[in-house]
Amino acid sequence: MAYRGVVPVEPPPSIWEFPPPTRFHPEDDLVATGADLEPGTVLAAYRAGIFPMPMGGRRAPMAWFSPVRRGVLRPRDLHVSRSLAKSVRRFEIRVDTCCAEVIDACADPRRPQGWIDGRIRESYLRLHALGWVHSVEVWRDERLVGGLYGLAVGGLFAGESMFHHETDASKVALVALVDLLDDGRDRLIDTQWQTPHLATMGVSEIARTAYLRRLAEVLASPDVDFERRRLRLRTTR
Repeated sequence: MAYRGVVPVEPPPSIWEFPPPTRFHPEDDLVATGADLEPGTVLAAYRAGIFPMPMGGRRAPMAWFSPVRRGVLRPRDLHVSRSLAKSVRRFEIRVDTCCAEVIDACADPRRPQGWIDGRIRESYLRLHALGWVHSVEVWRDERLVGGLYGLAVGGLFAGESMFHHETDASKVALVALVDLLDDGRDRLIDTQWQTPHLATMGVSEIARTAYLRRLAEVLASPDVDFERRRLRLRTTR
């Protein structure tokens, strides 16, 4: 089921309450365990600077993180090398046409350090149906070769995972995401942690306290109209 509206649907509020930042351990990314993955719970977490990630088997309680050092990408800081600019022209970009397939590709058990389990898949597809989770897809010759997915709320896009089956395909998805967010509003891409791969594209680290201050600012921005931006993106590629 794919979201085809303009305004995301607000789910019922969570029955859970996350700890305030004053109770976060100053040197630990893990800030809570337990709760559920209902849409209202997950949205409340992101609005508080927290995200879920499984630790252990399906019966293990869900873990919730707010990294001490947060990876972020300001759209203006995106670095596109000349070789990547050439790669962009080789692919077709689509948005929200096969979110489940993108999540499944990101969850491929053959990938090292995989963490996306059935609970996460089900939760984020429910949020996709409500208009909060979006996929940016990279296609070539009618074949899905790369992409990313994440949750958008206000001016924040919280990237969850990306994959590629062809060289540069995941990087092209990130370039397309920045294009989608380039609407003159206050926007920020949250990558959770910085990696060497992401650092080459302009992702930097900021302290958790700085991230939470910045989060409050971008949450005050209007939601990105992904349907409208998707159509624009298709006409400019």
